[in-house]
Amino acid sequence: MVTRTEQIKDQERPLLDHLRELALRLRRALIVLAVIFVFLFAFDFTFVKVYGFTLPVIYPNLFHSISSRLIVFFIHHELPKGLELININPFDTMYASAYISFFFALLVSIPVIFYELWGFIAPGLYENEKKVIKNFALPAFVLFLAGSSFAYFIIIPFMMKFILIFTHSLGVEPTLGLKSFISTLVTLMLATGLAFEFPLVMISLTYVGLVKAETWQRNWRWGVMGSFIIAWMISPGTTGGIIETTIGIILSSLFFIGVGVSKVVERRNQNINLAR
Repeated sequence: MVTRTEQIKDQERPLLDHLRELALRLRRALIVLAVIFVFLFAFDFTFVKVYGFTLPVIYPNLFHSISSRLIVFFIHHELPKGLELININPFDTMYASAYISFFFALLVSIPVIFYELWGFIAPGLYENEKKVIKNFALPAFVLFLAGSSFAYFIIIPFMMKFILIFTHSLGVEPTLGLKSFISTLVTLMLATGLAFEFPLVMISLTYVGLVKAETWQRNWRWGVMGSFIIAWMISPGTTGGIIETTIGIILSSLFFIGVGVSKVVERRNQNINLAR
C-alpha cells in the first residue's frame, strides 16, 4: 500500500528533475557567455602566414584586446570631432571594456541561450505554440538588429553632435567621460533593439488568439501613446525632444504595421480553421 508520504515524494521527484535540467541548461548557457566574455575582454588576434596560408592566431592581451579594438572603433565612428573623451575614474577604462565585452558576448551567445531554453520549454508546449516561436525567432533577431542599427547610425551620432554644439554655446570645454560614452552607447543600442520588437509581440498575441486584430486597431491611440512613452524612456533626453519624437514616430509606424500584419495572420488562421 502506497503511503501519503510516498505519493508526495513521487510528485516532488518530477519537479526536482525539471529544476535540475533547468539548472544544467542555464549553467551551459552561462559558461558559453562567460567564455565569450573572457575571450573579448582579455584576448586579441592577428594573422600570420604559414606555408602560404593566412591563419588567425589568438593570444592573451589585456591591454589591447578585442573589446579595446571595438571601443576605439566606436570612438572614431560615433564621436564627433571636437568632443574629447577623458578618463574620470581610475577603473573607467576597464569598466568600458567589460561593458562592451558583455554586450557582444550576449549577442553572440543568443543562439546557445535560445537553444538551451528551447530544449527546456519545448516538451511542454503545444504544436501551435512551438510554431509561433520557430516562425518568430528570426524576425525577432532581425528587428533587434534594425533597432540597434537605428540607434548606432541615427540616434547616437545626432545626440553627440547636439551635445557638442550645446556645450560650445555655453563656453564649456567639450569633454565626455569614457564610461558615460560606452554605457550610453550600449544602453541605447540594447533598449532601441528591444523596443523594435513591439510589432512582433502584437502579431504573436494575435497568432495564438489572445488578442484580436480588431482590438489593436480599435485601441490605436493607446498604441501611439505607448510608442511615445517607450521613446521617452529609452531616449537620452538631451536633444530637446527631437530624438524622442523621431523614435515615437518610428515606433508608432511599427505599431500600425503590426496591426496590418495581425489582420493578415488572423484572417489566415480563420481560413485554416474553416478548411478543417
